[in-house]
Amino acid sequence: MTDSTEGMDSGARAQLSTLYGLFVLSMKMFSGRDPAKILALAATSVPSLGPCTVAATYLMTNGSLERQSAGRPTDPELDLAVSELDDRGSGVMAPDGTWRWAFPLRGANGLAGCLVVVAQSEPTADEMFLLKVLGQQTSAALANATLHRKEDAYADGLRRSNDERSEVNAQLTTTVNKLRQQQRVHEVLTGVSASGAGEQGIAHALSELTALPVAIEDQFGNLRAWAGPGRPDPYPKLPARRREDLMRRAARRTSPLRERDRLISLVKPHHEVLGVIALIDPARTSREYEIFTLEYGTVVLASELAHQRGLAEVELRLHRELVDDLVTGTDNDSAYARAGALDHDLRGAHRVVVVQWGSAQTDSALSHALSHALTTLEWKALCSRRSGVGVVIVRGQPDGEALYRSMAQELGTDAGLVAIGGTCDTPDRLPRSFKEAVRTLRIRQTSRNPRGVASFEQLGLYRILDTGESRAEVTSFVWEWLGGLIDYDNARGADMVRTLSQFLECGGNYDRTATALMIHRSTLRYRLGRMKEITGFDLGDVETRLNVHVATRAWQVLQGQPLEGR
Repeated sequence: MTDSTEGMDSGARAQLSTLYGLFVLSMKMFSGRDPAKILALAATSVPSLGPCTVAATYLMTNGSLERQSAGRPTDPELDLAVSELDDRGSGVMAPDGTWRWAFPLRGANGLAGCLVVVAQSEPTADEMFLLKVLGQQTSAALANATLHRKEDAYADGLRRSNDERSEVNAQLTTTVNKLRQQQRVHEVLTGVSASGAGEQGIAHALSELTALPVAIEDQFGNLRAWAGPGRPDPYPKLPARRREDLMRRAARRTSPLRERDRLISLVKPHHEVLGVIALIDPARTSREYEIFTLEYGTVVLASELAHQRGLAEVELRLHRELVDDLVTGTDNDSAYARAGALDHDLRGAHRVVVVQWGSAQTDSALSHALSHALTTLEWKALCSRRSGVGVVIVRGQPDGEALYRSMAQELGTDAGLVAIGGTCDTPDRLPRSFKEAVRTLRIRQTSRNPRGVASFEQLGLYRILDTGESRAEVTSFVWEWLGGLIDYDNARGADMVRTLSQFLECGGNYDRTATALMIHRSTLRYRLGRMKEITGFDLGDVETRLNVHVATRAWQVLQGQPLEGR
């Protein structure tokens, strides 16, 4: 066991060790003859599978389930619930938050007993899976004990017909084959995980074990691995709302969910969904063995992804600390050395790119989407997040449009911005590129099209208007040329300044301006006439037209910032 799990983290080894312990336990129970001892052995192993204890155990005696828990207080309500138990079991959440679940134990002749487990809160999917495996193994051991008692009775002189002996042998063969299948699943999947084959290796192993195609998706529905025939191209991705509904329905279950032609299982190691495994089963041929294999594969993949997540978080923290130092300022020698430790060469031209998406996106979702996009685009970059935006330091001339499209696809919306700062030849100049990217982002956010891609070089006149050092002069200039119109708009709720700005941006073309503002041409003429009355400007004068145009551009930059009165 130690050799096969070498290279895995402690959490993964512990989980696989628990699974191996269950198989050792099943061998001990399988060698027993006394049902009460088998049930007691199963009960003692429950605390090792999670934060659970055994509330009661029952054995079928003379046609009814009889409580075996000696020394425990009676519970008529529990006895009644167990007497009405179906094949799937029954769970309930008590008013004090205590969770309770009854696992039916089926023997050779039907219901043979019941194991009732309690916990302070509902177990995780992994812990529930381990409890179900224990129930299956206990059922098999009780069935085996029943069959052995029948054989012992036969040896004492009871006659059995050839048909009865054949049935006993068939049941024994079925039980042994089932245990062998489960042990093979354990050995194959544990070996694949320990080999470092990753998600693709686990997908191939599941496909070979079940003879069905297998898909592994991330939490957003993007395909990460496929094994088996019939891979769709392009891979279908559910709309965000439908996938959220699917995830909620799957999370409420303790076993895989049938969804049309798929049997899906959530990869959820610590109450956080990291992905989905799906058996592609349009013929609905999956039975107990395939479901067990899918559940076991889910546990192994959860350990794998949790290990990857831990490594990624360490690397992300190192990236974040380095990026934070680079954009705030650090010496070149230290920057080169630290970047080299992260396998990134900072020598040569670099730029800072900042990314911000819709306010509904969480920092973790933005970081994951940005990291995945950079991997897909094969960018040589350092990545971090800072004050609600993603920050990327990238070599050379980045393709902002490609990054924007990839982010929009990852997050399911194009309501975002990619802003690119100027080029830097040495790390000590990266703070300037970062400031330029942030300025570009802010200016674009206040424009008429606050999404897409923008670079600092494209700002043109806005680079002068947004310097910050001369804000008072810029504000005074805006009031000098547009103050009358601003006062008119504030007093009457009008839109004169925007109308004038659009008219100048359209080169004085009436039709294009009216279309952009969605007003009638005659309305535009009326507004321009009122402007002339208010300001006395003659837009036919070149000098006046230039100053007014610059003032409207400055007004756009100052939008969203309070302008002090004259």
